[in-house]
Amino acid sequence: MLQALKNLPREARDTLFLLTVIAWVIAPQINNLPLWCSAMAATVLLWRAYLAVRGLTLPSRWWLMGLLMLATGATFYTHRTLLGRDAGVTYIVVLLTLKTLEMRTRRDAFVIFFLGFFTLLSNFFFSQSLLTAVAMLLGLLGLLTALVNSHMPVGRPPLMQAAKLAGKMALLGAPIMAVLFLLFPRIAPLWGVPTDAMSGRSGLSARMQVGNIASLALDDSIALRVRFAGAPPRLNDMYFRGPVLSTFDGREWRELQSAFPARMQLSADLQVQGEAVSYEVTLEPNNRPWVIVLDAAPGKPALNGYRATMTSDLQWVADHPIADLVRYTAQSYTSFRHGPARPVAALQDFLTLPANFNPRTWQLANDMRRDPRFAGADARTLVDAVLERLRTGGYTYSLEPGVFGIHSADEFWFDKKIGFCEHIASSFVVLMRAMNIPARVVTGYQGGEVNAVDGFWTVRQSDAHAWAEVWIAGQGWVRVDPTTAVAPGRTGSFVRLAAPRNIVAQAFNQINPQFTVNLRALWDAANNSWNQWVLNYTQSRQLNLLRNLGFESPSWEDLSYVLIALVVAASLVAAAWTLWERHRQDPWLRLLRAAAQRLRRAGLALPDNAPARQIATLLQARTVTGDVRMNAICQWLLRMEAWRYAPHPRPQQLGTLQREFRSLPWPQRIP
Repeated sequence: MLQALKNLPREARDTLFLLTVIAWVIAPQINNLPLWCSAMAATVLLWRAYLAVRGLTLPSRWWLMGLLMLATGATFYTHRTLLGRDAGVTYIVVLLTLKTLEMRTRRDAFVIFFLGFFTLLSNFFFSQSLLTAVAMLLGLLGLLTALVNSHMPVGRPPLMQAAKLAGKMALLGAPIMAVLFLLFPRIAPLWGVPTDAMSGRSGLSARMQVGNIASLALDDSIALRVRFAGAPPRLNDMYFRGPVLSTFDGREWRELQSAFPARMQLSADLQVQGEAVSYEVTLEPNNRPWVIVLDAAPGKPALNGYRATMTSDLQWVADHPIADLVRYTAQSYTSFRHGPARPVAALQDFLTLPANFNPRTWQLANDMRRDPRFAGADARTLVDAVLERLRTGGYTYSLEPGVFGIHSADEFWFDKKIGFCEHIASSFVVLMRAMNIPARVVTGYQGGEVNAVDGFWTVRQSDAHAWAEVWIAGQGWVRVDPTTAVAPGRTGSFVRLAAPRNIVAQAFNQINPQFTVNLRALWDAANNSWNQWVLNYTQSRQLNLLRNLGFESPSWEDLSYVLIALVVAASLVAAAWTLWERHRQDPWLRLLRAAAQRLRRAGLALPDNAPARQIATLLQARTVTGDVRMNAICQWLLRMEAWRYAPHPRPQQLGTLQREFRSLPWPQRIP
């Protein structure tokens, strides 16, 4: 097959290479493109490759117009618009692939290069991960190679030659790109399109239905990274607070929809004890306003570009969705209490249950209330009794609990006796409310794993968790995690949930489990470094860089001055480099040019870029027979040509020609 590719005409070979690069650039977009767009792009690229290999003519413009109209209609039907990020990326992919079907001239190729570079950049609209950056770097080198190759119209230069030149160009441009990265004003979001929202990255939600978090737990992607300033808290104290869900309609939990006016609703009343835990969070983008912090954080997290406020249920919320990677510092206390210590009317919001749902759970609550063992028992005693039921009643923890019906609490307590944390927490809160104990569901993340390479704690989507808070007189809201009664290993040890691994990962794990763990830790550390030093290079860090350079109170004007000074300095260096390059230009060409200039001044008409033999011929035609001086110059020009095109020219011979040039009897005027 390789031999067949080598035997292809150059045009077919170059076309196949360009199509391969285009496919590489588009491939990461498959998950973000409509199915029809991916299928159309693949079909068009294969069609164009077939035409190139077979040497067939390209389709007519009527074909292209028809396909373009079809793609335009499909784009509008899919996205309901032709504007915005998603529709724009879909359309640019269509235009790029269709343009390959009319690649007849170098101008068409340059248009494809332009569309290819734009499509390459559009990958960063959806992901700025290290893997995406590496893939797009390879795509950039591929497009540069194709561009350089298109400027070599003569012969059949090897692609490796063009690739080396493209790599050299990229290396020469790297310092300039680094300076621009460091000093060019950062305008957030760097890769966002304001009119578009992200299409729903998996994560916590303001609503919880049975099964939502179970599917989320199978997602092994990273939700946040945490670096503690000192010793980390105990693993079973690592509860990262997210949305608090208090309103239940029988099918799903939502954030509180209070029946009381704002002045009567509960306040946070947070009181902390013990030493504070200081830490830094790197939060992955999720297009949600929730600022995830360790429970509980009384002070506002230091979040650049956002204003965060704490709700009455201790959840920190930003003023707009977090659509980019952000880093912030916070302080939390693992020992705290919050909420009213005495009964208030607003607690009724946390006792409400829909009618005609979960009748057997209601009956269970009544039976426990009438049980002589719990006569006059307080809320704490009843909570302990329910937890004991979970521990000893044959309940199990599973990622595959099956489908629950409309009476989800009844099915958990009496039928299935199996569930994931959301089933357990929801059923527990329903039972608490049925026993007239205010309760609510809290969602977030629990635990994590420390990366031995960089010391960061990694919290994954598989660490998503749901627990409960019950109100107890004299204590306020108290965290109760009913999942620990069913599966203590879920929160009390380093036994974490694991997403299903593919065949390759399973094979490596069976051969050497520790190697797999170390490899994953290295990859996570590399991604974290990429996040910390590249994606999280914010406006404030730019100004900090100026402080390190000696600016006392740096501003945007100072940043502009530094950038302009560096641009001027780079321009001067480039000018000096150009002069030096001109000086060290091909000495043979410089010598021939000097000879041509002397003969022109003597009156010999010479065309521009005339070769040595042509100059000798024109000079011989103007020379009188027997003129020894002119014959010597002609012979010197012929020796110049002979040295230039010799199989193995010797450098010392060029030195001889240069010395002869200075000793030749150049005429003042040619008759």
